Order: sequence, then structure tokens, then C-alpha cells
Amino acid sequence: MIAHVPEAVVNGFTIGIAVLIAASQIKDLLGLSLANEPAELLHKIPALWSVRDTFSIAAFGVGLATMVLIVLFRRAAPRLPGLIVALALTSGAAALLSLPVETIEARFGALPRSLPLPAMPELSLDRMIEVLPSALVIAFLAGIESLLSAVVADRMTGARHKPNAEVVAQGAANLASAAFGGLPATGAIARTATNVRAGGQTPVAGMAHAVAILAMMMLAAGPTGMLAMPAMAGLLILTAWNMAEPHKWGAWMRERPSDRVLLLLTMALTVLVDLTVAIGVGVALGLALKLRAGRTKPETFDPRRM
Repeated sequence: MIAHVPEAVVNGFTIGIAVLIAASQIKDLLGLSLANEPAELLHKIPALWSVRDTFSIAAFGVGLATMVLIVLFRRAAPRLPGLIVALALTSGAAALLSLPVETIEARFGALPRSLPLPAMPELSLDRMIEVLPSALVIAFLAGIESLLSAVVADRMTGARHKPNAEVVAQGAANLASAAFGGLPATGAIARTATNVRAGGQTPVAGMAHAVAILAMMMLAAGPTGMLAMPAMAGLLILTAWNMAEPHKWGAWMRERPSDRVLLLLTMALTVLVDLTVAIGVGVALGLALKLRAGRTKPETFDPRRM
């Protein structure tokens, strides 16, 4: 089914995700003080505007410097892990200068230095029957989101993913996550795009990413907690901009009307309503239009019918 999803749906979904990522980082980039930030974009923007007087020039400076350094490193030294170097430099400068910017540790507390011991959840027939409908919905939506993420990665790298391997691996990962008390996991477009932009081209990049996070947690939880939130916000906003591929917007808007409608509708639903609704409506409408186009395709002339 994913193989037949129109590219316009994937493009609209990707742009919508990029908008949500960028919007979620405005608070940290500007250093705004907002206790309960709304999740919905239509409520988030007025809430952020209402606390505009808490704007921090220090936080904005750190975030902007991070974005500038990432761009410079990407152009001058593309083989250098510019994202990590830029984060380290700006966060270190903020700490040395005692700038009033929030860090990971300041917001979330000290980072854990080890994983919890694995344990099987309590299983019973009644419990399994109770959670089965939710499990099926989560599995379906997670599969759709992961495969869409893989399609986006294919477009960025020029590779072709293996959908069966993606879904089987996701099932194994979710079994392991549950054993450690974790939440269901899916392929994430934001982190996948960041990985690709940082130079990742193969599945080994994802494995290295997991090992690096584990190593940072066990060996460098203290320094990692000192990373500045505005610096991370700058990195994610730049990633969102690259995800949206603005250099392709003109070509997309010159496509046929049905593709433009699909792109804009999927993007609007992603941003304004809900990711799940956007995926469902975009995929269903895209497949319906493709089937309709196939049925109305003019027949070729066959002389044997004469």
C-alpha cells in the first residue's frame, strides 16, 4: 500500500512535520518562559506571543550561533560531524560565559547512567483482550509512519528501503522496548532526516546512533546534560528547514491540480489537526485518486477487436 502512496502525500506530510518541529523549538530558541506550552499549533502561537516579554537575547544568540556554525561546517568541512561540534562549541561557550540559558539537566534533571533491568509485563487473557484493539491501531499507524519515514529517507539518499525488513525490525524493537518499560517506537522522520543530513547513508548509521546514545548515557551523562536547549533548538529548526526542501516548492506547485491539493491538504491536516488523521486521509485520498486515474485511463487501440 505504501508503494502506491502518491509522492504529493509524502511531500505534504514531510512539510507538515517540519513545520511542527520548527514550531516546537520557538520557545527554546527565544528563551521564552512558558510553564504549560500547548501542543496544538493554533494554541501554541498565541501562548508564545503572550510571553514575548520574556525573550532572552542570550538564548537567541546561542541558537543562532549554532545554526551559523552548522551551515559553515557543512560547507567548509562536510566530512566533519558539524552538528556535534557546533552543539559542543555553543553549549561550552554558554557554560564558560555563565549565560542565562537553560540546559538539558536544568529542565529534566540529572540524566540516568544505566538502563533498567528487563522484566516481562504482567500478562493475562483479560489484559490481552483489553489492549488488543489499541495494539492493532498502534501497530498499523506505527507501520505507516515508519514506512513513510523510510520513503522520505529514500528520497534524500537515493536508496530503496525493504518494507518487510522495516516492519519486522520495528516489531522486534517494540518487544525489546516493552521489556525495559519503554514506549512503542516508530521510525521518526525528524531523527532520520537529521541522521541523513549528518552523513548517514545506511542502516549502520541507526545502529551507531543507538550505541552512541547508550555510551553517552553511561559515560558522559554529566556533559550531555550541560547541552544548551537553545543550541538544540537551533539544530532542530535547521533540520526542519532542510526537511521541507524549499528549493522544490516551485516545482511541486507546478504539478497537476490533484497533486497540489493532496500536498496542501496533507500538510494542513498534519499541522492543524493531527498526525494520525493526516496519514489516514492523505493515504486514503491518494490511493482513491490513483485508482480513479487508472480506471479512467483511455484504452489503447487493439486491431484484434475489429
